[in-house]
Amino acid sequence: MHWSKTKLSKSKLSHSNRPQMSHAGQGFSTSTIAVDECGNSREIELVGERALTLYVDKQEIVTLMTMGTHPELLTLGYLKNQGFFEDIDEIKVVQVDWETEAVAVVTHHEKSDFSKQMEQRTVTTGCGQGTVFGRLMDKLKNITVPQLLINQSTIYAVLDALKLHNAVYKKAGAVHGCALCTASEIDFFVEDVGRHNAVDAIAGHMWLNKVQGHDKIFYTTGRLTSEMVIKIAQMGIPIILSRSGATQMGLEMAKISGVTMISRAKGKHFLVLNGVENIQFDSEYVALAAATSKG
Repeated sequence: MHWSKTKLSKSKLSHSNRPQMSHAGQGFSTSTIAVDECGNSREIELVGERALTLYVDKQEIVTLMTMGTHPELLTLGYLKNQGFFEDIDEIKVVQVDWETEAVAVVTHHEKSDFSKQMEQRTVTTGCGQGTVFGRLMDKLKNITVPQLLINQSTIYAVLDALKLHNAVYKKAGAVHGCALCTASEIDFFVEDVGRHNAVDAIAGHMWLNKVQGHDKIFYTTGRLTSEMVIKIAQMGIPIILSRSGATQMGLEMAKISGVTMISRAKGKHFLVLNGVENIQFDSEYVALAAATSKG
């Protein structure tokens, strides 16, 4: 396999043992001509989607379909969430080469063997088919996220703040968005063709920058499946908020790990499926909702 000479640069942060990474993020969309229901031609935006095959120490791991805006963070987050590595210091280089549609991860290990992680592969319901390696569901039983209280007004403030961040969806659709939030502040927002790609990119951001999840809220536009909840629990995030629904196994995983699960969150509406004791309802909103339902 040939690798182009993509320039690598060390992070400006002070961690001397952080991996060297390429910066190969791609534009999110292309233009095409479509004909509408009235027979009129007009230019529209289409979301870009590219294959990215992940190699670790020259071993092929998986091929991901991605929009390509944060390929290095996606790679790191995928490896972390799937249980391949625990410590960022194990990774030496992350180099993306779009000419070969591949990313090469070089570790500090003399010899790497990932047969144990890959011997059990469960295909999940993630967009484009997500994967769960290495009995992560069993691992989840040993994870309990910290408790975090959240006001009803904070939920609404997060939803309102997110309106400024879904630029790709507004222009082209066909993407999912995920956000890492501290209270109502949006710390990091990612859009990609699959929600599991977006959550992995955020996990990579947290892992690389040593961001702890104990005081964070995670937002996703996608449904709350078991894979999503497992990843959030691994990231140590106590609250997950989605504008979509949840699966039965997703709820089960939330109950096991203690993740507060809030679904169907849009406008002034939401449904708490797990962790209602962590929601501080505001009397003014409760009274308004009651009056609206009676009317």
